[in-house]
Amino acid sequence: ITSATTGMIIPPSNILIVYSLASGGASIAALFLAGYLPGLLMGLAVAVVAAVYAYRKGYPVGEWASLKEFVIKFWRAVPSLLLLIIVIGGIVGGVFTATEASAIAVVYTLILSMVVYKEVKWAHLPEIFIQTVITTAVVLFLVGTSMSMSWVMSYENIPQSFSAMLLGISDNPIIILLLINLILLFVGIFMDMTPSVLIFTPIFLPVVSVMGMDPVHFGIVMVMNLCIGLCTPPVGSVLFVGCGVAQVRISQVIKPMMPMFLAMIIILMLVTYLPQISLWLPRMFGF
Repeated sequence: ITSATTGMIIPPSNILIVYSLASGGASIAALFLAGYLPGLLMGLAVAVVAAVYAYRKGYPVGEWASLKEFVIKFWRAVPSLLLLIIVIGGIVGGVFTATEASAIAVVYTLILSMVVYKEVKWAHLPEIFIQTVITTAVVLFLVGTSMSMSWVMSYENIPQSFSAMLLGISDNPIIILLLINLILLFVGIFMDMTPSVLIFTPIFLPVVSVMGMDPVHFGIVMVMNLCIGLCTPPVGSVLFVGCGVAQVRISQVIKPMMPMFLAMIIILMLVTYLPQISLWLPRMFGF
C-alpha cells in the first residue's frame, strides 16, 4: 500500500502534469526531473522498512532468478521500458511537448498491446475509447471548474488573505511549510489528488512564492503530501483498495504500516527543507 506513493511521484506522473496546469505554467519537464530523486528516496525508505520487518518476522525468502530467466524477462520488458525513455527523453530533450508526448505514448502503447504482446484485440477498442472519453471528460470538467474557482478566489483576494493569515501566525518559513504540510496531509486523506491539486495550488503557491520557494520544489512537496494522505487511515483511498485486493481488514494493516509512515514522513521533511533534493536534476539539465 505505502509503495503506491512511489509510482505517483516518479515520472511519467499524471498528477505532476495537473500541478503544472494549476500552477500557471511550471515546466512539466522540470517537474518530471524533480520527481526522480524524491520518489527513489521514498521507495528506498519503504523498502528498507519492509525488509527489516520481513527479517524480524521470519518471512520466507524468494529464490533468486537465474541469469537466463532474468535475461528472458528483461528482454520481454524492453519494449515497455522504451516508453519511459521515449516520453521523458523527448520532453526533457525538447523534441516534443508533454501533450505531444501523451499522444505518442498512446500510439506506442496501442501498438505494443495489439502487435507485440497481443493482449488487446480489435473488439476491445470501442470499450477502450468509451472509457477514455469518460475519463477525459471527468478530468476536463474538474480542470474547468477548478479554473473558475481559481478565478473567483483571485478576484476575491482569497490567496492573499490566506497568505496574510499564515504569515500572521509566523514569518518563519520552517513553521509555514510545516503548517502547509499538515494541511495537505489532512486533505490527502479525504480528497482525491487531482481536485486537491487543482483547488489548493492557487491557495498555497502564492504563500510559498512570497518565501522564495521554487514552484517546482513546491509541486513535489505537494504531491508527496497528497500521496502519503492517500494511504493514511482511516479513509485513505489507496488503503481501501489495497486491503480490498489483499482481502484483509484495515485494522490488520495499520500497525505494520506505522514504521513505513514514519519513514515516508522523514523523507517528506528532507525534501521539504532541502530543496536541492528535488531541484538538483532540473538545474543540471538547465531548468
